[in-house]
Amino acid sequence: MKTKWVLIISILLALVVLAVGLALEPRFPQEMATHWNAEGIVDGYGSHFVGIWLLPIMIVSLTGLMLLIPSIDPRKENIAKFRKEYNLFILFFAVFFTYLQLLTLAYNLGYPVNMITYLIPVFGIFIFFAGVLIGKAQPNYFIGIRTPWTLQDDRVWALTHKRGAVMFKISGLITLLGLFLPGLGIWLLLVPIVISTVYVLIYSYVQYRKLHPQI
Repeated sequence: MKTKWVLIISILLALVVLAVGLALEPRFPQEMATHWNAEGIVDGYGSHFVGIWLLPIMIVSLTGLMLLIPSIDPRKENIAKFRKEYNLFILFFAVFFTYLQLLTLAYNLGYPVNMITYLIPVFGIFIFFAGVLIGKAQPNYFIGIRTPWTLQDDRVWALTHKRGAVMFKISGLITLLGLFLPGLGIWLLLVPIVISTVYVLIYSYVQYRKLHPQI
């Protein structure tokens, strides 16, 4: 997907959810639920401005920031090699925040929305797609598994990202099991991603030492 379309679609999504929020504003409680804990219980409230405007603003801001990154990276030519996957990743962020905003608005209208149940599968898809992006990522300073060892040696980068892609895809699939085991949903999300993150950090160091035993 071309960069300009990512920006256009993200702005349109932000405008749509903003318009929906403003149209429904008279029906919202004075203090809107804006944050939920790991058990799906509301633990944060905000004004109508926060509840209606914050996520649309984040959609546009994060899209703009993520689109800016390739232009300031010293190795921008490498990002160009996986720009298609990166652009789709940015668009996924915009769609995710749009989805989150619609869930938030529905909850504040009184619908029985269980945020954990509705978000776990999305997180699973996100983690899986992160694995796809990691598998395509070429050496750069902003996107991917950036450890001192992957940034120092492109061979370590390639080995680590090949292994990391598999780990994160598996983590995403495990997270999706939360659809069938809702009581374990948060654990099926957190445990695999923590294990995968720690594993690839250690793996990158080990591979670096294998390639540079004299250090």
